[in-house]
Amino acid sequence: MRNIEASEITKLVKELCMSANYVLPADIRQSYVDGMESEQSELGKTIFAKMLENCDIAAKNSVPICQDCGMAVVFAEIGQDVHITGGLFEDAVEEGVRQGYVEGYLRLSVVKDPLDRVNTNDNTPPILYTRIVEGDQIKITVAPKGFGSENMSAMKMFTPAATREDIIQFVVDCCDRAGSNPCPPIVIGIGLGGTSDKAAYLAKRGLMRTAGEFNENPYYAEMEKEIIERVNALGIGPQGLGGTVTALMAAIEPFPTHIAGLPCVVNIGCHVTRHAEGVL
Repeated sequence: MRNIEASEITKLVKELCMSANYVLPADIRQSYVDGMESEQSELGKTIFAKMLENCDIAAKNSVPICQDCGMAVVFAEIGQDVHITGGLFEDAVEEGVRQGYVEGYLRLSVVKDPLDRVNTNDNTPPILYTRIVEGDQIKITVAPKGFGSENMSAMKMFTPAATREDIIQFVVDCCDRAGSNPCPPIVIGIGLGGTSDKAAYLAKRGLMRTAGEFNENPYYAEMEKEIIERVNALGIGPQGLGGTVTALMAAIEPFPTHIAGLPCVVNIGCHVTRHAEGVL
């Protein structure tokens, strides 16, 4: 059994909140480079160049890549041989988010109640997902989620009779309706199976996949490639101003489900699909 102080968890989460907002993941940045090369619109190419300039300035000066610093979504993998001392895990994560957003001068966008809309003034609470895994370490990923893209999420409870084409068309239609709202070019997370809530979780996790990688199952990999091709054919383009690159990536995350159902959730990430991870 390995002891980990709650204060160390807080420190790590604080650092990850800031770095996720300041530094775009290298794979997403590279997808900008690739997108600029393949984009056929001159305006689209110019937008890609500005996106690259923006993320490089943010990293150099430790300032947010986007004015919407998002709601902090935290994924934690906790080794079963870890004993947390000096406080509760959830409290330590929340304190890390509070410190990261306040001390990092990140925009505070969370309200304490969905209807009274009073700001919490420290961007807490975060959305926290935990898994118990083997080992004596804790892996934490912080993925700030802006709501221009989050608001474009969609769910459909398909029947088991739904076809591959039905699912692809649903995803493409979601992206078409989203238009410029999620600040394209977009990353598309697709949760397929489980229950409605599990599919939503899977879709969010899909946004964490390395850009340029496809599902290890060839069947789903081909679906992902077709989704990207058809979304790009919509002509929405970078920042919604027209072009041939609307989607940077599509990630399908499947899971076993009930014989009577086929949940599908689409979660769209903007061109600044951020995340940072660390291990204790």
